[in-house]
Order: sequence, then structure tokens, then C-alpha cells
Amino acid sequence: IVNVLFLLKKNVIITLVIYMKLVNDFNEYQILDMSEGMKLESWNGKELLRPDPQIIWNHKEHPEYWDKVDAIYHRSNKGGGHWETINPKLPATWQVHYKDLTFNIKQMGFKHTGLFPEQAYNWNYIRETIKKANRPVKVLNLFAYTGAASCAALAAGAEVVHVDSSRGMVDWAKENVASCGLQDKPIRFLVDDVVKFVNREIRRGNKYDIILMDPPSFGRGANGEVWDIEKDLYPLVELCTQILSDDPLLFIINSYTTGLSMTVLENVLNLTVNQKVKGTISSDELGVPMKDSELILPCGIYARWE
Repeated sequence: IVNVLFLLKKNVIITLVIYMKLVNDFNEYQILDMSEGMKLESWNGKELLRPDPQIIWNHKEHPEYWDKVDAIYHRSNKGGGHWETINPKLPATWQVHYKDLTFNIKQMGFKHTGLFPEQAYNWNYIRETIKKANRPVKVLNLFAYTGAASCAALAAGAEVVHVDSSRGMVDWAKENVASCGLQDKPIRFLVDDVVKFVNREIRRGNKYDIILMDPPSFGRGANGEVWDIEKDLYPLVELCTQILSDDPLLFIINSYTTGLSMTVLENVLNLTVNQKVKGTISSDELGVPMKDSELILPCGIYARWE
């Protein structure tokens, strides 16, 4: 609605209050334009055109950018899709930098590149929390994907356990950790089903000061286990309360699931983590502003206990 009002305004000055956490300091990632369900992005100078269902308008703010695309992701009517490389010189992999972190970008299935730039807000929050603790901190990163949050926690001085059911994603996370120069820091990588892993940690008596999770809407574990966020998120968070330390710092749930509201995630934390240790619960939407524009792309939600 905010974007539509920005596009409709002519000679009328309007003030809109935006309640959203914006990432506007990721210098090597920029949204150049958005129109007709597609976002035109620059990843350290490599321009990709990818679908995004939030872009419901057909107005182009910067039509001059659209003839410089290096690759386009085309959706299929049968599900999934494929990348079309326009620029034959586009490398199979390249790097982007955020502050002192370095990430490897690749064109992968289902339009992904291996990084969600809007999560820089959470990376910063995680780092600040670890540094302010002024003590050893153990972090558990579940559904850890390519490890951006793991890199942020390592860079702040924490010990990290990184768990994902995909061996390919865990190998990619190892690449990112090495690119950040953090390969000698204390991190364990595990290819595992997160629910089974948490149950084993309960039996082992292992505890964590910070737990992060970015669960998919639907997925399969390392041995074919089925994950459904609507049925499985609450029991998992409830299990995780048993591996929180006696003085926990942070519990973050990210979500890109359509229809799952921030209030639902807050309720989950309130009924689980907050019953073990009283803290503050908050939630918000994450967004990335478009370059040279007042438009903002909403990019998922999070809920946080601290």
C-alpha cells in the first residue's frame, strides 16, 4: 500500500510512517527497479532479474536499467523455473561484501542466490548482542542455509553450531566462513534433520545462549523427514527451550511463509521461551529500499525474544 501511494502521488506532499526494519547500508546489493512482479537487482555489479510476488504494480521508475540485465529467472507454470543467462561473461559464482563479511553468490534453483540481504538487520543485532554479553556465547543456527548468520556470530566471537539438512548448503556455508577468514573460529557444521538434532542435544545436555532459526514453509530432512511449518514450528521451539542456557540472550525466528503473521511468531515465543525465562518479545517486517526511490520491497518477517 505504501508503494502504491508513492507511485500515485503527483504534486501532493504526503508523509507516510513506515513501521519496518530497513536495510539501507548493504552497499554491494541494490534493488535498481521493480515492476510487473520482477525485481531488478545489482549484486556487486552483476544485474539479476528475479520474480517477487510483492511487486503488483506495472510502473518502472528507471526503465534505462532494464537493458543491462545479466541473467533472468523465469518461473515455470509447472512449478520451479530456470535461469536464462543474458551475459555470457557472467561468472558461475562471485562475491559480495557486507561490512567485514564476504559471501559467495551463485544462481541456484527456485530463483535463489544463496543470500537474503534483508537479513543484514538480524546479523547486526546478533553481533551486537554477542559483543555486549562480555562473556563466552554459544550459538545454535537451525535451518542455517548458507551460513550468513553463522558468519556474523563467529565474527562477533561466539562459538557456533550450524545445522542444515542439505549437504550442498552446508558446503556452501563452509565456503562463506572461509571467505570471511573465519575458518579457524569455533564452528561445527552438521548435515542433519533439525528436530532429530535438537532431541539429541537434549539427551546430551548441551545448552545454547542464542538460538536462531529460519524454517521453510515445507521441506524434507536429510533422511526424507517431512517439515511443515504450520504443524512443526511450535513443537520445535518448545523442544528448543530445553537446550537454552540458564542465562539465554536471544531467540530469533525468521519467516518467509505467506499468511504466517508476526503475531503468530510472537505467540509461539511467548508460550515457549518466555515461559522458561521472562524476557522481551518483539517482531517486525524486514525491507530493502529501492535505489533512488521512495519504494520499499518487503522481505519477510521475524520475531525475537531477548
